[in-house]
Amino acid sequence: MSLRGNIKLINGDCMLAMKDMPDNAFELAIVDPPYGIGADKAQNAAAEQRIKANGKSKAGRGWKQYRDTEWDNSIPKKEYWDELFRVSKNQIVFGGNYMTDFLAPSMGWIVWDKGQRGFSLADGELAWTSFNKAMRIFTFARSKALHEKKDFGERHHPTQKPVALYKWLLQNYAKEGDKILDTHLGSGSIALACYDLCYDLTGYEIDKEYYDNACMRLERHQAQGQLF
Repeated sequence: MSLRGNIKLINGDCMLAMKDMPDNAFELAIVDPPYGIGADKAQNAAAEQRIKANGKSKAGRGWKQYRDTEWDNSIPKKEYWDELFRVSKNQIVFGGNYMTDFLAPSMGWIVWDKGQRGFSLADGELAWTSFNKAMRIFTFARSKALHEKKDFGERHHPTQKPVALYKWLLQNYAKEGDKILDTHLGSGSIALACYDLCYDLTGYEIDKEYYDNACMRLERHQAQGQLF
């Protein structure tokens, strides 16, 4: 476990942890669970195709190849959703369009517009929310993502989200004093956003390498902040 200020990161199974939590322990859960689409393998295949087409030197920023894992082979089972809804009052779920068997109809969907058209990857991504609010769109283009890379470091995860996206979510869906839960920490972008905006976060990541990289990102970000 790593505890740094208002951020608690845990290398462990979120299912085991949630079973020991009281009801409504968190005001908001912001989660990015597996979509069941083999994201790491898909990213690697796209990178290989781009390398073949353009040469390794032109494979491109954002086309990093990742180690093959099994984490994205299937979506979470019913037991996960039962616990998530029990321990959190509200939820934001990335990739909710893959999980509609477990998510109630909602007017409050979020569209992350990636600001890219005619590109081989998707133009955007959907997130389901439990909020009774109108659908909202957040635009964050690839050019901005490259700038964020300079501020927050290299990509460590095939489904890594920008820190700016999490800050926007917190600013629009969280209230001061809310405790935030992330069951699938991944690259740790949410930890940087919660740290900057002073939200208490508890984040779980079962993969040791991803967990270590997330802790490293947070430590570097906190150290940089102390320099100014």
